[in-house]
Amino acid sequence: MKPAGSAPPVPAPAGVRLDVWLDVACLFKTRSEAQKACRGGKVDVNGQGGKPHRALHVGDQLRITRAAGRRQQVVVTALAGQHVPKAEARLLYEDVTPPPTPEERAVRELERHFWTSRVRASARTPDRREKRRIRREKESAE
Repeated sequence: MKPAGSAPPVPAPAGVRLDVWLDVACLFKTRSEAQKACRGGKVDVNGQGGKPHRALHVGDQLRITRAAGRRQQVVVTALAGQHVPKAEARLLYEDVTPPPTPEERAVRELERHFWTSRVRASARTPDRREKRRIRREKESAE
């Protein structure tokens, strides 16, 4: 006989939609982003293109193409069809992505410096001092 007040164990789902699992596992911010990535060919399941409605099972290997051509490799360790706390979401998969080589790190660092140096001062919001200078110039022109 079961003690009163104990909840029955929740059976693990047989399969979860790929787009739902990617969202629940916090690999994408929203389910719609996960769907776009799947439709765009950015997610492979066991070496094949992953459709958003594909059923995902424990042990499946995912390859997710991220920005700048980086690839994240993930092995599914558990399934969940509803949102769970972020700490538990990290337990749904094992990240087996190899660490970047020193050459890849150097290239990423160069790209980061290149793009940050291209941002002009006028492209960002002026700070307090610049706003005062702009206001003075406008007032003197009138």
